[in-house]
Amino acid sequence: MLTALKWLFYLIAAIALTVVGGSFLLPAQAVVSRSIDISAPPEKVFAIVGDLRRFRDFSPWADLDPDIKYTFEGPESGVGQTMKWSSDNTDVGSGSQTIVKFEPSDFVESQLAFGMRGKSTASFDLVPSTTGTKVTWTFNSNLEGIPAKWFGLMFDRWIGADYEKGLAKLKMVAETPEPTAPEPIAPSASEPVAPEQPAQQ
Repeated sequence: MLTALKWLFYLIAAIALTVVGGSFLLPAQAVVSRSIDISAPPEKVFAIVGDLRRFRDFSPWADLDPDIKYTFEGPESGVGQTMKWSSDNTDVGSGSQTIVKFEPSDFVESQLAFGMRGKSTASFDLVPSTTGTKVTWTFNSNLEGIPAKWFGLMFDRWIGADYEKGLAKLKMVAETPEPTAPEPIAPSASEPVAPEQPAQQ
């Protein structure tokens, strides 16, 4: 019995040592990045990703809860524009997103706040390409503490698929032609033209 307990103690100690010691070899940040080529100029793509009021147009999480509530604060565009969301779906949750860097039509970065889940950043980097624009969507989160560093290994699997879905929706939105205003209809030859009235003397 004592021998079994001793080996159990050694096993637990070895696992603890691996978890603690291994954490020092893990990155201090979780970075998830996905890219896509969009057949649209950077100016058009930036008008979408640089305006938080249009985030719902390509959000990969919108389908999880069609009843997400959005509110907006701060300026209509640029640094300080803030979007807050709230959802009863635990996979969506509640939080806020605030633009902290705004460089038309190249780069925009936002700070994400998830309440007790901590803070992160997300950015869109736009580079002109032969087909239009290469868009790179990047998520970055500092990992503080041993558990966070181990969980950081799962971020790419958790978030990567969502970013790919969101970029596919962004591509569809950005590549949709803008509606054109209808041209004025000229009167047909068969329609009578009212005679000019003589000027009053």
